[in-house]
Amino acid sequence: MVHQIKWGGVFLPDTPVLEIIIRGSVTYLAIFILLRIVLKRQSGGNIGMTDVLVVVMLADASQNAMAGGYNSIADGIVLVAVIIGWSFLLDWAGFHWPLFQRLIKPPKLLLVNDGKLLKRNMRKELVTEDELMTEIRKGGFDKLEEIAKAYMEGDGNISIIPKEKSGVLS
Repeated sequence: MVHQIKWGGVFLPDTPVLEIIIRGSVTYLAIFILLRIVLKRQSGGNIGMTDVLVVVMLADASQNAMAGGYNSIADGIVLVAVIIGWSFLLDWAGFHWPLFQRLIKPPKLLLVNDGKLLKRNMRKELVTEDELMTEIRKGGFDKLEEIAKAYMEGDGNISIIPKEKSGVLS
């Protein structure tokens, strides 16, 4: 038995385009807000197993909310375009309006000041002393006393500003 391919069902949207745009927009913005509020630290440089698991589970959990059971390639392309469009639009708005930038990108957070840990700020972002010391060692330093300031940046990475010794940075 030979199956006929229904080309119209493959390439023509079977879900109204406006519905795909609304579903994709609402789901993207909801996940963006949740990640912005909850997972700032997880957006930094290294991706661990739990981070991959969160991404996979988010994708699976949000798929039905976004897709609504579509079958055509066109539906999938429209949905991908909506997601990429929102990502671009938020970055564009943040670039052009500083107030909007502060809403979508978390501010830096001071973790070390003049060689002393700021435990309250570390607790706020769930950064352990071991994790912070790992980042300090990656920066080429052995002791907290060598650090003037260390910040958790808005992207989750940690930046380190060394103390000056005899007018020369160490």
